[in-house]
Amino acid sequence: MTNLIAGADVGGTFTDLVILNPAMGEVRLAKTPTTLDPATGGQSAGVLAALEQSQTPLDQVALIVHGTTTTTNAVLERKLAKTGLITTRGFRDILELGRRTRPHAYGMTGQFTPVIPRDLRLEVTERMDAKGRILTPLDEDELRQNVTKLAKMGCESLVIHFLHAYANPAHEQRAAEIAAEIWPTNYITCGHTLLSESREYERGVTAAVNAAVQPLLERYIRSLATALHTKGYQHDLLVMNGNGGMVPASQVSAEAVKTVMSGPASGVMAAVATGRRAGIPNLITYDMGGTSTDVALIKNARAPVSNEIEVEYAMPIHVPMVDVRTVGAGGGSIARVDGGGMLRVGPQSAGSTPGPICYGKGGTEPTISDANLLLGRLPATRFNTDITALSAIFGTKIGQPLGLSPEAAAEAVIRIANTHMAGAIRMVSLSLGADPRDYALFAFGGAGPLHATALAAELGIPRVLVPARPGMTNALGCVVADLRHDSVRTVNRPLDSADIAEIHAILADQIATGTDRINAAGVNLTNTQTELSADMQFIGQTHLLRVPLPHATPTRDDLQQRFEAAYHARFRVNLPTIRANLVNLNTSVIGQRPEMDLSRLIDPAARLAKPTPQTTRPVWFNGWLETPVYWRDHLPLNLHLNGPAVIEQMDTTTLVHPGCTVTSDPDGNLIIEVPNA
Repeated sequence: MTNLIAGADVGGTFTDLVILNPAMGEVRLAKTPTTLDPATGGQSAGVLAALEQSQTPLDQVALIVHGTTTTTNAVLERKLAKTGLITTRGFRDILELGRRTRPHAYGMTGQFTPVIPRDLRLEVTERMDAKGRILTPLDEDELRQNVTKLAKMGCESLVIHFLHAYANPAHEQRAAEIAAEIWPTNYITCGHTLLSESREYERGVTAAVNAAVQPLLERYIRSLATALHTKGYQHDLLVMNGNGGMVPASQVSAEAVKTVMSGPASGVMAAVATGRRAGIPNLITYDMGGTSTDVALIKNARAPVSNEIEVEYAMPIHVPMVDVRTVGAGGGSIARVDGGGMLRVGPQSAGSTPGPICYGKGGTEPTISDANLLLGRLPATRFNTDITALSAIFGTKIGQPLGLSPEAAAEAVIRIANTHMAGAIRMVSLSLGADPRDYALFAFGGAGPLHATALAAELGIPRVLVPARPGMTNALGCVVADLRHDSVRTVNRPLDSADIAEIHAILADQIATGTDRINAAGVNLTNTQTELSADMQFIGQTHLLRVPLPHATPTRDDLQQRFEAAYHARFRVNLPTIRANLVNLNTSVIGQRPEMDLSRLIDPAARLAKPTPQTTRPVWFNGWLETPVYWRDHLPLNLHLNGPAVIEQMDTTTLVHPGCTVTSDPDGNLIIEVPNA
């Protein structure tokens, strides 16, 4: 048996597979259409088809890591399991009241659909106070009646969410014991087990999402794992979590909510590994797809993890997840001239059906992808599109109202989109206290490398890093990711009155629990690392500031000094007379896997001795320039190119603007130096 390691990522259009053989340096790649039809096996059919395409016997695979969009899609599309809620009397509507925000910042209209409808949210008599003292005992007979009622109403999952259970979970625990005697399935979620956080709304939504996706994820993972074992795979399947780590398939459904954002997280983990090997530890990741762009900030080769993520409006999922922000536009974003004569790009999208005009599926509205094709930046040979007709559409719908030629109109569309995305990326980085000019732009996804150099120039970013396989980066992230277990525990006490011994005990317990979970996975590790932090605030403030801790036994003075230093570093303000509040204690236990050799993602045998264009074609850069077109797999490792250039490969196209310089590192990553940035 060999030690092949496979990473499979299911996207909305394609399922990508990367297989590495660490011992021999062998790489196998596969890309198959994603299948969503349950009658043909759902997403698992695409994974199995990719493995078959790679011609890899499964009995030779030592590890398969899977990034899934099952839970993400279920949440965003509201295709959830029927779920019931039992909560404290008087708090039936906590999931709907939320934080009294509005779906839209301006205007009086908007719509919000809670995860669990009101008729499936029932109350029971019980009450704890904020210190965990029992004010009203749990009415067990009433609980049994309500659990039975929800089961008869056809609920598959149950949430038990009581007020202040983070301070004392005794009532939730007892309620779960009683419910287990009655409930027809094993899908019972207690809020405190996922999130010991003081905010009832956020904890309730997190628990509700977990329960609502739990059956869907378990059925899917069980189906995939069974199919893999039937075909010869002899080990436990691992599933990528939203925190950038992974968990055995046998354990994943218990905390199903943690797999939300699994796909974007794997892309960030690939960026961390690629940047570390390239000697570029500070990156802004830029993943541009068909409808949106995902951005994350990597500092010192560490993925940004936050437990304050809101997946969409009124959907706060407060378990640790890689902090990925969705911004900007995608290739399918529609361009139009509004009633005031202003050019707009997005947020409306052509989607995949009918898609952009260049897809040849009946699309009629000009998009970013169409603009790139019209300007020669995409190869016309790959699209079944009449360029003359496409030019006429841009001339009629965009050019004529603005007094521009079709080419100038297409260029304007791309400039507007780039400016919008650059502004959004700038806001994301600045909100995290970072200057984009201190980072490199890590461009991946189907469209990321096509826009990266223009974005870097707009942002003042001096370098762009394009990985070897930009369109398969998420699958690569599954291969290179470490194991990770995160814990969060609310203390919510003024620092000067907090019990330091209790703080030490909480951190020690979190470390022990995380270490046990990591070791139980049975995966080969080189080291186990622990990261500790505290979420703190000045009393009277609402926002939290995460303060790194060097060890598990901090003193009161140490916590105070570190918080004040972190606050000053972020806001450049000293507030010595205001008391500090210790809100949460956080622990991350990371099981580090052996580093993978990424130098053969492009076959060395295909590389030529010197860069040789396949052809040239006119490309629009403020006018037409005859531009060399290279096939990336043929470029040498000692590469040196001057822009303009187009670099094509199986999964994306990289556009190099005039004045830029392109080199390559030993792993075959493209490093583009952007002038005047």
